[in-house]
Amino acid sequence: MIEVENLTKKFGDLVAFKNLNFKVEKGKIWGLLGPNAAGKTTTMRILTGYLPATDGKASVANFDVFEKPNDVKKITGYLPENVPLYPEMTVHSYLSFVSEIKQIPASQRKEHIEKAVEMSGLESVRKRLIKNISRGFKQRVGIAQALIHNPQVLVLDEPTAGLDPAQIIEIRKLIKSLKGEQTILLSTHILAEVTQTCDGVVIINEGNLMASGSLEELTASFKEKEGVVIKLKKGGKDVLSLLQKIHGVDKVSHADDEFKIEWTKGKDMRDEITKLIVDKELGLIEMRPLAMNIEDLYLKVISGGVEQ
Repeated sequence: MIEVENLTKKFGDLVAFKNLNFKVEKGKIWGLLGPNAAGKTTTMRILTGYLPATDGKASVANFDVFEKPNDVKKITGYLPENVPLYPEMTVHSYLSFVSEIKQIPASQRKEHIEKAVEMSGLESVRKRLIKNISRGFKQRVGIAQALIHNPQVLVLDEPTAGLDPAQIIEIRKLIKSLKGEQTILLSTHILAEVTQTCDGVVIINEGNLMASGSLEELTASFKEKEGVVIKLKKGGKDVLSLLQKIHGVDKVSHADDEFKIEWTKGKDMRDEITKLIVDKELGLIEMRPLAMNIEDLYLKVISGGVEQ
């Protein structure tokens, strides 16, 4: 649905990013993750046809962004970081204005407005002036204008920026409810945004592509160690010492009534661990795989400078 190939953008001598390559499958929610000034907003402006690239290719639903920008805009809904609202208009009149700009046929505008209002949760404020509604509702109006022409693709730039915790939860629920109907690319520098909303992620830093893929694929590919987390009926330093003595185990740590056991990637020490627990009658309560999360991955990629 969205495909980027060797995309590069320069502003004079300044390189915003170079040689970006990633794909977003139809119906998926993908995060564009990176620190501030990493190039996320510039990437989105190029994909939505608002900014030309210096080099490379980009397509949305098989439409070349550079050769057919109008076709891309017709099927794309865009929420910029600073939502372009008119504070003296009511929510309804603003959405009516947007529907006209987006060339929705006059006979269909009422239906499109009603659907956008319902999907974005704006029923209670539809008649109010935009200047008099909360920051959270203003963000919903921004999402509604992106949805109003029933686009195939949604591009959302920092959709929860400036919101309070309750508003953030509401907007994340709204975005997740759109999954499947729309293909969504959202930019963020907030790790929780990715883990709670996205199927996959593109990580960029200082204009370079650092990693791209589903969360499961990336955490597996960057994980250097494998292991398990176990809970036992018995604990303490003696048990810690026994686990550390298992041949092939590299590291054992103990916190919050759990033992984290690690070994070199490619091995499988679960049989040996289980045998020790049974032989010593330690009482196994729980054993689960040791998983690398997106926070670990992000810190490894950004701080360590590891490129995929």
